[in-house]
Amino acid sequence: MPHKTSVPPALFETYLAMIKNSPGSNLFRNAYFVIDGKKQDVLRDGDLSCAVYVSSVLRLTGLIPETHTTVKGTVEAMKKAGWRPIKKPRVGSVLVWGAKTFKKSGETHNHIGFSIGDDKAVSNNSKKRSPAIHHWTFGTAQGQPKRVVEAIYWNKKLG
Repeated sequence: MPHKTSVPPALFETYLAMIKNSPGSNLFRNAYFVIDGKKQDVLRDGDLSCAVYVSSVLRLTGLIPETHTTVKGTVEAMKKAGWRPIKKPRVGSVLVWGAKTFKKSGETHNHIGFSIGDDKAVSNNSKKRSPAIHHWTFGTAQGQPKRVVEAIYWNKKLG
């Protein structure tokens, strides 16, 4: 029998490439569930896709065990998988923005995405209905961040 060798993946590089290559992708736009006997797209055709986007990248790279449709479920899975809060964003960290500074259709929502450095982030854009690159605080208004980052997470498996 031939000797099998395996090459370990370069996890951080693969993870970062997935994040940087995702803007414009429609892959994370829909998730259907049967609720009260009716099929429903709980992501509203990409309007609420941030958690599916982040948790899918984390799952594909083995950094959490399953995909989630909510920010809360994604963060809980991350904590169980060894993700820990850090003080400042670093390339590849997961950012969680607070609900107080974002209202959509009369509802407030937390938001989740990835830091890619140079004050930039990638997260689902509800207007484009796909991941997009933006300022990590969505810019400023009257000298204040438009969206407040409530938590920043890092996993030591990334280096």
